Amino acid sequence: MNPAKDRYLALNRQSWNTWADSNYKSDFYQMEAFRKGASSLKEIETALLGEVRGKSILHLQCHFGQDSISLARMGANVTALDLSDRAIDLANQLNQEMGTSVKFIQGDVYAAPELIQDQFDIVFTTWGTIGWLPDIQKWAHVVAKMLKPGGRLVFAEFHPVIWMYDDQQEEIIYNYLNGAAIEEEVEGNYAEKDKVMRGTIISWNHGLSEVIQALLSANLTLTSLSEYDYSPYEIFKEMDEIEPGKFRLKNSETKCPYATL
Repeated sequence: MNPAKDRYLALNRQSWNTWADSNYKSDFYQMEAFRKGASSLKEIETALLGEVRGKSILHLQCHFGQDSISLARMGANVTALDLSDRAIDLANQLNQEMGTSVKFIQGDVYAAPELIQDQFDIVFTTWGTIGWLPDIQKWAHVVAKMLKPGGRLVFAEFHPVIWMYDDQQEEIIYNYLNGAAIEEEVEGNYAEKDKVMRGTIISWNHGLSEVIQALLSANLTLTSLSEYDYSPYEIFKEMDEIEPGKFRLKNSETKCPYATL
């Protein structure tokens, strides 16, 4: 028994269950275009992925499966996992609607080796994932266990510098380096910033060196690392869109990093 773990998993699952239906219908996810064949994957991750046809991919923290289905449309054999049972329900519905054959599984990332017996050519996880995990070393070892010999991790994430800011993009209020859990009462989320969806979430900030060292400690080899001076998503309200699909903090004259992989 681990009461702290049970608590953060329960609270975060409840919040993601609340968000799932709202996100599914939101403009953020552009479901109409997706249903007509548009990919949900961004240029950053498609460049990293390369050709995936015929490859096995494990998508960790898949939400309701848009990226998983996009990968399947590209010819990959995809298994996807998410903590939220409601998100997985929606993913299975969308999977059936789109005529794809992604295998969706509900569960905690740390339990992936027990829930999924296969190993994969690629483990894929992107955008707003590791902040929900308290132990990055444990995460890195899960990734390593799920990879075939010679397999690779494709990982794109918002830069930890960005998570230091408050929601108004005006003050730095959070630590860059990992410390205590961040417990917050929230009323909306990244996709529906003005919608009242009250809940409690628990998250953690992980500095870049912490993440890299965790991956190295799991005997993974770092083959590329890039930083980007824009976010591919409008993660805060009223960010400046400098080009279509590229966002920076409002009124920012400084090119700080927004994304990394």
